Amino acid sequence: MDKCSCCWKKVLKIVGIIAAVAAAAAAVYFLVKKLKEKKALKEGDEDLESFVSCSCLDDEPIVVEDKPAEEAAE
Repeated sequence: MDKCSCCWKKVLKIVGIIAAVAAAAAAVYFLVKKLKEKKALKEGDEDLESFVSCSCLDDEPIVVEDKPAEEAAE
């Protein structure tokens, strides 16, 4: 083997190791993020139990009365 191919193998090996470490770090990051979200949802369940939805106004349209142009200019 010539000298150059040996250097490229070392470089590729180092790049592969760096990529593997970066992938492992990303996996740990997303795992921790997912666990924190799950924990936050469990803590938020207590708030959801006491939440009461009022849909009595959903059927009524909202009426907006425009002011006449003379009053709006003042």
